[in-house]
Amino acid sequence: MVRKTLRWLLAIALLTGALGTATARAATAAEPDIEERLLSIPGMSLIEEKPYPGYRFFVLSYTQPVDHRNPSAGTFQQRLTVLHRDVSRPTVFYTSGYEVSTRPSRREPTQIVDGNQISMEYRFFTPSRPEPADWTKLDIWQAASDQHRIFKALEPVYDRKWLSTGVSKGGMTATYYERFYPRDMDGVVAYVAPNDVVDNEDSAYDRFFARVGTKECRDRVNAVQREALVRREPMKERFAAHAAEQGYTFRTIGSLDKAYEAVVLDYVWGFWQYSMLKDCETVPADAAHATDQAIWDAVDASGGFDFYTDQGLEPYTPYYYQAATQLGAPMIGFPHIERKLIRYGYLPPRDFVPREIPTKFQPRAMRDVDTWVRHNARQMLFVYGQNDPWGAERFRVGKGARDSYVFAAPGANHGALVAGLVERERTLATARILDWAGVASTAAEPKPLAKFDAKLDVREPERELALRP
Repeated sequence: MVRKTLRWLLAIALLTGALGTATARAATAAEPDIEERLLSIPGMSLIEEKPYPGYRFFVLSYTQPVDHRNPSAGTFQQRLTVLHRDVSRPTVFYTSGYEVSTRPSRREPTQIVDGNQISMEYRFFTPSRPEPADWTKLDIWQAASDQHRIFKALEPVYDRKWLSTGVSKGGMTATYYERFYPRDMDGVVAYVAPNDVVDNEDSAYDRFFARVGTKECRDRVNAVQREALVRREPMKERFAAHAAEQGYTFRTIGSLDKAYEAVVLDYVWGFWQYSMLKDCETVPADAAHATDQAIWDAVDASGGFDFYTDQGLEPYTPYYYQAATQLGAPMIGFPHIERKLIRYGYLPPRDFVPREIPTKFQPRAMRDVDTWVRHNARQMLFVYGQNDPWGAERFRVGKGARDSYVFAAPGANHGALVAGLVERERTLATARILDWAGVASTAAEPKPLAKFDAKLDVREPERELALRP
């Protein structure tokens, strides 16, 4: 009798287990794949999918209100991309603060946490621009609300921890998002994010250029900049021929002469933003006796003579509008150049916005963000480059901040990374990122969870927030 009872209980257990396995398999088979889940979100549509080993990569369009304060006032289509790893992994929300790249790529925090990545195109950068464009709806709160709404739409799909990140203007964007929606993200990693609190006080930049790098390098770069102004007339002839060949025009900035000077005055800033100290070897050592071609090539490599044309400026109109209305922009001096050689000086952002678009500066916008970060930052990491001009005015955390840090990578430029920090700071920063993402490492020295991928992790030049991008 006992044997019969045991056999009966064993049979029931086996049957129950089999049914459970079958049920689980059926549930797995019935579960919609990630594309179905994404496209089931109201307002979400597929533009294209691009294959990448170990991931699925989608370019999507999402319907957003032009005015989040008045959703009935019209909508526009905002591009975003999804680099899908696994719904069981944390998610990193990235924006450059400009257009979105439709090439599969992975930012450093995404590699560190081995997660998914959502990348958002900033409003008013084409094609994510309302038609007609009401420029008064381009501000940091409206953009943060775009990001908040995308997060809320995707949170049911990616329900693990979220981090936000961005580089340059993207780092600013991640910071503004945290200021207005501090409960959305579990951590923020902002790279090389400028913080122009008082727009008309920029002496920090002058002090930076007086001591960056070495005196030998500063003298070389400064001499090339000056020489380009000394040779203004013959160099302008070269510029005019180039512009005519390419069909470039200068309506927005006003003239070819003004555009030429703007490019030259950007040279020193651009060199330190994008180059390393070792690159001084490529700068003409004796500018006064260098050829016109050598001077042209040096300046062109730093900022590009094409930029101040109408064709070069047009894609960046939204950035310059924001700089003229909320973000502010640096103004620096040139003590190594005689005043007679400079006709226009550093131009304000207003000069790069078409005349038909009105602007009015709002000085309280950046002061509000700066005050909030100092006193309310929670789980925020700011990474700067020692030799990056944009770090001269940076975010700082005060006594009210919690679990927040500001680090600078030695010798780094505008491409500074956590990986470039000194060992103690790199270890701490990596550990905090992993912890914020809910995937804390037990290793003695925390390291990125995903291996480096030469294609996926390649850094495109961060020309996003150059003084003249």
